Amino acid sequence: MGGSGRNKRPRRGSLGYSPRKRASKIVPTLNSWPEVDDVKILDFPGYKVGMSHILRIDDRKYTLTKGKEMVVPVTLVETPPVYVCGVRAYKKTPYGLKTVTESWAEGPKELSRSKTVTKSPEKDLARIQSLIEGGKVDDLRAIVCTQPKLINLKKKPEVMESGIGGADVNAKLEYLKGVFGKELKVKDVLDEGEFVDVISVTKGKGFQGVVKRWGVKVQTRKSNDARRHVGSIGPWHPPKVMWTVPFAGQMGFHTRTELNKRIFRITHPKDLNVTPKEGFKNYGLITSDYAMLKGSVGGSTKRILRLRKSVRVPVRRTGGVPDITYLYKASAGEA
Repeated sequence: MGGSGRNKRPRRGSLGYSPRKRASKIVPTLNSWPEVDDVKILDFPGYKVGMSHILRIDDRKYTLTKGKEMVVPVTLVETPPVYVCGVRAYKKTPYGLKTVTESWAEGPKELSRSKTVTKSPEKDLARIQSLIEGGKVDDLRAIVCTQPKLINLKKKPEVMESGIGGADVNAKLEYLKGVFGKELKVKDVLDEGEFVDVISVTKGKGFQGVVKRWGVKVQTRKSNDARRHVGSIGPWHPPKVMWTVPFAGQMGFHTRTELNKRIFRITHPKDLNVTPKEGFKNYGLITSDYAMLKGSVGGSTKRILRLRKSVRVPVRRTGGVPDITYLYKASAGEA
């Protein structure tokens, strides 16, 4: 608690995300996966397009607006097909998962910009099969690469590791053999009306002061020093500045997870065109499959996002595909 006497209040800013430093890489790394029975990949990457709004019929059970039309902001994420370019085997140890071996497919030619792959996938898969039979493999993960060239975004793909649902390692291997070296579309992984967690790197704000970075109160006009500083950096003893004291520093460009974003639509522009005539600002036209998510998500335009199946499904979840009655598609110059 901050303050003393009558002026007690919670501290300014949360310590739950310390240290507030820049993300190590632009592609988010996932460390936890939902426990599901379906044996398939548990997340799908996409690129942030922008925002719009829709009118839909409220299908929530316990609201005063049930059955009525309501305005909802939405985020559009373009999701071109991904390529399953590898399989990685893990062994559980007292110190966590340890990589045993992996197998790589040749993949698209742009993959060489990110990774140098081996040329013997059949032998590697057979080796993984023998290791599973010997009890030396406890988990399998898929290695997928994006294909941004399909939407004319850039050439170099992002390579990432995705978890596989189910508990049986043999079933996971059979599934991976079926998709190994092939393309997967977003509808093969996610469904309309489903809840997903969105993991992304937020917009970078650079070096910011304590008022913007931590929410410290601006001091009054009678303060002797600068007004946009902390009032005190701590007591005399202990004779050091604690790490909990707000200071200026990096703000933004952090890896963050937003839980339970509902997917309103997964479709193609030929079936439901949402692009304005001149295209989305700083992005352009949507030419591939895209997902329409409720609300806003972190990250700037064109930044890669990862849509993971929800790890904490809401208790009062609303299933099914929502009924959309109107889709806003005005040009930038229109009101």
